[in-house]
Amino acid sequence: MEKTPSATEFAGKVAIVTGAASGIGRATVELLHARGASVIAEDRDEKVNELVRAGVVPLVADVTEEAAAKRAVETAVAKFGKLDILVNNAGIIINKLVVDMTLEDWDKIFAVNIRGVFLHSREAMHVMLPNRNGSIVNVGSYACFQTFPSISAYAASKGALAQFTRTLAVEAIDHGIRVNAVGSGDTVTNILNHIHQDGPSALAEYGKHAPIGRAGQPAEIAEIIAFLASDRASFMVGSIAMADGGKSVVLPT
Repeated sequence: MEKTPSATEFAGKVAIVTGAASGIGRATVELLHARGASVIAEDRDEKVNELVRAGVVPLVADVTEEAAAKRAVETAVAKFGKLDILVNNAGIIINKLVVDMTLEDWDKIFAVNIRGVFLHSREAMHVMLPNRNGSIVNVGSYACFQTFPSISAYAASKGALAQFTRTLAVEAIDHGIRVNAVGSGDTVTNILNHIHQDGPSALAEYGKHAPIGRAGQPAEIAEIIAFLASDRASFMVGSIAMADGGKSVVLPT
């Protein structure tokens, strides 16, 4: 079995990546495609269309909608004949104390961070089950296990994601389908742009508090996603692989 990645590692494989327009999702599309995969790149942001090329099909859609999940899987099968990999990357955060959070805020976070994952996983499973093969990778956070004031809904959604990952993993493995997650740390993306003028700079600053002394880069998280999706991770089932520069293993100072 191949133990190191190669340019043909995912040759003949077909993947869906949600939240693909920027950050970790975009880096994952680029990496999987560079290693041979055909990819459906899904995002509600029309910038996802910039990824179009041979072997990459952009899809503008809202991951919270059941029809979007069905369309993504149907597109993969129609364009490339099958589906081997699903990367549930789309996610949002709203920073508010519980007393200030609205029901709309709460529901919006859970719709993207959990409902979207459920819908896409369910539809992917419908295609993967008959083939008895596949890999689903969910993108979590150190908030799967830790928290701090103002991220109650986000932390709750990521805790739910961790348990969803584990539960689906034990349901799926008898059918040859592996399900895992990556727990990403502060990564230089635009997820905080709605509360900071420059979200990536804010995340880079937050990242200095990790033992490694810096934030992660999207390409670094994409490497973990690719590993979990690959046959190199064949013995990993229901794992939450932490890629957070050590932040989850130390107490806050």
